[in-house]
Formats: sequence, C-alpha cells, structure tokens
Amino acid sequence: MQRRTFLATLAASLAPRMTWADVGAPAYLAAGKRGENFFLHGLTSTGTSLFRIALPGRGHAAAAHPRLAEAVAFARRPGTFALVIDCATGETRHRLTPPDGMQFNGHGAYSLDGSLMMTSEVVAETSEGRIGLWDTARYTRLADWPSQGIGPHEIERLSDGRLAVANGGIKTDPVDRSKLNIPDMRPNLTLLSPDGTPLDQIELPDLRQNSIRHLALMGDTIAFAMQWEGDPSEAVPQLGLWTPGTAPILCTPPEAQAFTMQGYAGSIAATKDRILITSPKGGALMLFDAKGTNVATHHRPDLCGAAASSAGFTVTDGQGAIWAASDDSLTPLASDQTQWDNHLVALG
Repeated sequence: MQRRTFLATLAASLAPRMTWADVGAPAYLAAGKRGENFFLHGLTSTGTSLFRIALPGRGHAAAAHPRLAEAVAFARRPGTFALVIDCATGETRHRLTPPDGMQFNGHGAYSLDGSLMMTSEVVAETSEGRIGLWDTARYTRLADWPSQGIGPHEIERLSDGRLAVANGGIKTDPVDRSKLNIPDMRPNLTLLSPDGTPLDQIELPDLRQNSIRHLALMGDTIAFAMQWEGDPSEAVPQLGLWTPGTAPILCTPPEAQAFTMQGYAGSIAATKDRILITSPKGGALMLFDAKGTNVATHHRPDLCGAAASSAGFTVTDGQGAIWAASDDSLTPLASDQTQWDNHLVALG
C-alpha cells in the first residue's frame, strides 16, 4: 500500500501540468455562493462558467498562476483557508497554513514567473501586517516580510517585481472582526522591493479614517480604492492615484454624486486610460479617466466584482448577473444562480 501510494504521488508530480489554454482560456476567476455551497469559477469574457470548484467556505479573492491552470483561493478574512487548486482537475493540491498566531487577509499575488506566491497576512492579536512568501514548487513557506502597516489587504505585483501593499490601517478583533482603533487608524500604501525592502510609502494625513483597501495598476501608477470609517455625513473620495516618488492624487466625483458610493469602494479595476470603482453599499460604479476626473456613473444593486477586459470592464453583482461596463452604459452579459462575491480576478 505504501509503495502504491508513493508511485501514485510520483506519477502525479511527473505528469505534465495543464495551462490556462488547456481549460478553455478563462478570462476571470470569481468566488460565489450557490444555494448553501461555495465555489470558485473560471469565467469566459462573456460570463460563461468554464469550471466550478467547491470551496470549504466563503471565498474572497483568488490569485491566478501566470501560466499554469492553478489558482490560490483565499477565504474571506480572517482567513481560515488558502487553497492551491488545480483548475484542470478540481483537485486541491495544497492547503496553505500561516504560522501560529497569524491569519490570511484575503489576497495574494504570484511572482512574474510563478515561482513564488506572496500572501497578505496579519498577526492575529495585533493586526500587524506581514507578507508571506511561498515557494510554489511545493508551496512551502520561505519567510515573511513586514507589510509596513496595520491590516494589509490587497497586494499587487508590478511588472518589475516590486510589490504594492494596501495597508488598511484597521486593527480588528481576531475572531469577530470588530474594529478596535478607528479614532487612531493610519492607513498607508507601501511599495516593497522584490526582496521585501520598503522603497516608498504614502499616508493621507487629512483622511486617516479612509482605509486603503484595494489596488489596480496603470503602468507606473497605482490606483487605490478606499473605505471611509469616519463621520458618514462627510463626503470623501473613494479613489486615489499614486505614482511612486510623487504625491498622491485624490479623485473627487461631482458634488451632486458625492455620496453615491456611501463612503465604500468594494473593488477597483483599471485600463491604461480608465479606472472603475464599485460600491455594493451604494449600488453603483464610477468611471474616472487617467487624471482622476469622473466620466460616468452607473447604478445597479450590489455591484462589487470588477476587472479590466480588452473591451473595457466586466463587473459582477451579488444577484448573479455579469455586466460589461463602459462610459456609455452597463450592459448585461450573463446571469447565473450564483451570488458573486466581492472580487473578479482577471487572468493575464
């Protein structure tokens, strides 16, 4: 029995690994709920599900290997699972576990060649941020780096290997996620070198209660989406742009739309000349140009997931619909019984 098990494991390790093209070339990954069950889907550019893989609980975001049909599915924070899934077979190849006293925080990113996985994490008791580093040959943990802030959430790898980290600034209870430091929170956006060395960082001194949560890349510029934890009667921007080495630009919508997002941006996506942010709380999305000027606003209940596409943007909602978003319109692409979760992850 041990010999057969060994030979089966050896054969699996030597078998050729499938690429994304081998599983239908999905355009996106998205977590969702159908009935009482949770899944990770691979979606085409028009919203057709190519595969559906069961998850042990509610998913949040996923990270897609740059070449192989392999993804890491992250639990909604505080993370109790991060599963390495073979998207060709549906097999869970590895289950990542952070060190004792630490939790995953919903997001991760592969290195350019796929040899490393970086995970957003916190020390559970203090919410001190860490970036976990994993060797993807067998998903063994190599090290972890300080994220240079409290409560990191989304991380994005730039084309040159640097890592952008959205440190949300919120200390949370490790069990029930209650927020413990709202009056004193200090979010920041940090840039790390490929070896974890801090290179640059910005804070928002006049908006310390605007938690920096999600990121999208526009060449050398990092677009960041925020969630306001301060007085709800104050109108504050939910979008910022930062080119490292310069001051950030905050993108304010027209006065008449100042409260459209209800202080909450749930996801962000960007092309070379447009940025899109969604708000499930506000039931809306906003489009901005590369200079941060609002160019369009569209309304739909519970919009959240967002990704850039060759045609513009694709967005999902919690009622099962998938949409194409442009300056001119929000156009239905597909509908499903799946309640889509917060994020839509673009491949490639």
